[in-house]
Amino acid sequence: MEQNTKEELLQFAIYLALTAGKKTLAHFRKKIDVERKGDDSPVTIADREAEKWMRKQIVEKYPDHGIVGEEFGTEKEASSIRWILDPVDGTLSFIHGIPLYTTLIGVTFDDEPEIGVIYAPATDELCEAAIGLGARYNGKDCRVSETALMRKAVLLSTDITTIISEGLEDPFRVLLDECRLHRTWGDAYGHMMVATGRADIMFDPLLKIWDAAPLLPIMQESGGVFLDFAGHAVIDSGHGFSANEKLAPVVLSAVESTR
Repeated sequence: MEQNTKEELLQFAIYLALTAGKKTLAHFRKKIDVERKGDDSPVTIADREAEKWMRKQIVEKYPDHGIVGEEFGTEKEASSIRWILDPVDGTLSFIHGIPLYTTLIGVTFDDEPEIGVIYAPATDELCEAAIGLGARYNGKDCRVSETALMRKAVLLSTDITTIISEGLEDPFRVLLDECRLHRTWGDAYGHMMVATGRADIMFDPLLKIWDAAPLLPIMQESGGVFLDFAGHAVIDSGHGFSANEKLAPVVLSAVESTR
């Protein structure tokens, strides 16, 4: 795809994330109903309104493009360009008034992740990238850390219970014993922390495609990696981690050594 076309799609993705994300703020820290989906995960009016709005904008501007969204499924699955949407990543954080939730957009070309946007509405932080066009945080180039040793590393995760339930407690404990600091600044916000050099590893045991789609372009263009626990740069394995290239082998070694 031509670079100017990719730049146009990136700018539209940024517009969608910023506008939809700000729409969620109308419901943030307000009394809202929380429903449970079939998988028992929570959903609110903020999730649904934001995704409906994004879908409408995409259909109007790019009627031939496909859409995959957390709340309303898939449209035009065979399209070569697909928009992958997560209106509120970190719904539990959103429900509890914690400002670290995000709005996520990924764009794939022939199933390859090419564009990623993470927007944290409550803190007004935007991280965006397109393959070959670099990565930026609030308009300035961003890079992963240069940390090379685990004893100096900041390790992030979302929650320990999911790590245990997904059978990844042993490798995580290996990393936990070796790192300097562990915090649960989780979900996509944690991956953004790694892309901007404020943390070194984000360990994520459970990822849907709409969680992972923006992460790969952002991490690669910020000089890092997004990999699944088998070491593959893919967005559909159901798990993964972000890190700089120096620490990624440590994560993979921890997983392999405890299998």
